[in-house]
Amino acid sequence: MPTRHSPDLIVVGAGVVGAACAHYAARAGLTVTVIDRGPVAGGTTGAGEGNLLVSDKEPGPELQLALLSSRLWRELADELPQAVEYEPKGGLVVADDEKSLGALRDFADGQRAAGVTADDVPAPLLAELEPHLAPDLAGGVHYPQDAQVQPALAAAHLLRAAGDRVRLRLGEQVTALLTGPRGEVRGVRTSAGDLHAPYVVNAAGTWGGEVARLAGVELPVLPRRGFVLVTEPLPRVVRHKVYAADYVADVGSDSAALQTSAVVEGTPAGPVLIGASRERVGFDRTLSVPALHRLAAQAVRLFPVLGTVRAIRTYAGFRPYLPDHLPAIGPDPRRPGLLHACGHEGAGIGLAPATGRIVADLVSGGEPPLDITPFRPERFSGKEPRHGT
Repeated sequence: MPTRHSPDLIVVGAGVVGAACAHYAARAGLTVTVIDRGPVAGGTTGAGEGNLLVSDKEPGPELQLALLSSRLWRELADELPQAVEYEPKGGLVVADDEKSLGALRDFADGQRAAGVTADDVPAPLLAELEPHLAPDLAGGVHYPQDAQVQPALAAAHLLRAAGDRVRLRLGEQVTALLTGPRGEVRGVRTSAGDLHAPYVVNAAGTWGGEVARLAGVELPVLPRRGFVLVTEPLPRVVRHKVYAADYVADVGSDSAALQTSAVVEGTPAGPVLIGASRERVGFDRTLSVPALHRLAAQAVRLFPVLGTVRAIRTYAGFRPYLPDHLPAIGPDPRRPGLLHACGHEGAGIGLAPATGRIVADLVSGGEPPLDITPFRPERFSGKEPRHGT
C-alpha cells in the first residue's frame, strides 16, 4: 500500500532520458524515485557521443521532437553547470559527388519547410568551415542547430538539478510491476523490496522491452550495436559535427547487417570522436575489427589529417531500436499508470528533454507540447495485458 513516503512517480532507468523525465516531473512539483540496476548513465547514455541533431531527421514527428528538444537543451545549458560541455557547434553534412549533393539539398529543402535552419555550402566554401576537410568534396549543408553535450554528465546534472524531489536507488533490479485489481500500476518490486507509486515510467532504453514484459505488454525494443573510436588529444582539428550524406540513409535503414558512415567531431578535451556503426547482433559486445577499420577509413576520407593520428580506445553501445524508428513515449492504455519513454535508437540524448517534458506534462495533468500520437506505445501490439501482482 502507498505510504506518505511513496513517490508520485517511479522512473525505471537512470540514463539521460530517465533523468530528463525525473527532472521535468520534479519541476512540475512531483516527487520522483529513479531506479536502475546499474549506475547513472551506465547503459546506452554512457556509450553515446552526445549528439543533439536535427540534421539527420526527415520532416515528420521525430524532427518536431528534435526541434523542441533543441530549444529545451539551450534552456538547460543556461541552468546546468558548464561541466555538461554543451557546445552549439553546428553540423556539416558533406557530399562526395554532384548526385549525392543534389539529394542532400533536396533533403535540406524539406527540412527547411519544417523549421530547420539549413544553409547550402558550395565546395569552395567548405574549407572556411572546416580547414582540414578533404578538398575534393562536391559541397555540403551547414546545420547551425546541431549541438553536442557530454551525455553521462548531462544525465547526472539533470538529476542533481532536480533537488530533493528526486531520489536515486541504484544497483536495484526491477523484477516486477505491482498492479491492482483492475490491472492498474501500483508500483514496482525490486531486488531490495517493493516501492509504491501511481505512475511508473519505462525509461530503460535498450532494455525497455524487458520492462514492458514485466507489465504484461509488448514493446519490440531491440539492441542495435555501435562502436565509437576515440583519438589521442589534438588541437581543434574538427570544428563541427561532420558526416557524409549517406549517414541519414543508414539511420533509417532496417538492415541487421553492419553499416558504417563516419560521424567526426572534436571535443573540448581534445580527442576526436569517430562513429557511427550499426548492426543488430543482440547484446554481443565483441569488438568488431571490420567495423572499426571502416570507420577509420571513412573518417580519413573526410579528414586526411587524421591518417597519422592514433586511436587510443574504442567503446561499444546498444541503441534501443524500434521497427518504425520512432520512440515510444506516453501512457500505455494496456496498463493504466504505465508510461513509456524509450526506443529512441541513437537519438536519445538529443531527444531526452522533449521526452521528459512530455512525460511530466502527462503525469502532472498538463498539455503535452506537441502531438504524441505517432509515439503511442500500443502501436505495435493489440494484445491484452496479463494481470500481475
